[in-house]
Amino acid sequence: MSQAGTIRLAGIVRESIVDGPGFRFTVFCQGCPHHCPGCHNQQTHDFAGGKDVALSRILEEIDKNPLLSGVTFSGGEPFCQAGAFADLAEEVEKRGLDIVTFSGYTYEQLREKAETDEDTARLLTHTWLLIDGPFKKEEKDLTLAFRGSRNQRIIDLNATRKEGRLVLWEKKEEKSGS
Repeated sequence: MSQAGTIRLAGIVRESIVDGPGFRFTVFCQGCPHHCPGCHNQQTHDFAGGKDVALSRILEEIDKNPLLSGVTFSGGEPFCQAGAFADLAEEVEKRGLDIVTFSGYTYEQLREKAETDEDTARLLTHTWLLIDGPFKKEEKDLTLAFRGSRNQRIIDLNATRKEGRLVLWEKKEEKSGS
């Protein structure tokens, strides 16, 4: 378990275009209870692996890149460290960046958990896009944006909160000049 003010990390990617829309900084947490067959991040499953990193150190790295449009939380399972990720998300939002969170849990499971777990509720509150659901090898599809299998959804949580119903995100295509 990580100490207060830290996140147990598997690693970071300072510049990514595959972990959500725009130019992103991706934080891969350590520890995952799902153990999805065919997972491409199997090294993140062991809760004893990785290393504790101070939130302040992660923020310093984020601050080095003025071109970022957002930060992505991946894993591992970010909701296993929901408090630390919610704290990080609050600081990231102060910098004008958005949050994308990947989870092997479904949105419905997370909403239920959030009823009794304040940290899960806080992390959901700070998440713009939630990519939810376990990776399913039998539904693997490499043509999907930002996810590995067809059962996974990209949920626009800002729109979901505003409309009071689940709203899936649709990629906005850039218009090319003719």
